[in-house]
Amino acid sequence: MAVDGRYRKNVHPGLEVDIILKKDQRTGITTSGIVKDLLTKSEFHPHGIKVRLEDGQVGRIAAK
Repeated sequence: MAVDGRYRKNVHPGLEVDIILKKDQRTGITTSGIVKDLLTKSEFHPHGIKVRLEDGQVGRIAAK
């Protein structure tokens, strides 16, 4: 992933991303998938934009 996932303008449906699920926040384990919906309304979030993947999982885009 080459985009900065902290900025909403860089994220769009269909984009392949790595996210960190809520249950994995302590370990930092990432899950890969395709963005279905953007859930963060603000233009910037320091921990990553929250998204729903096509398989239904929800998490914040992992920083690279």
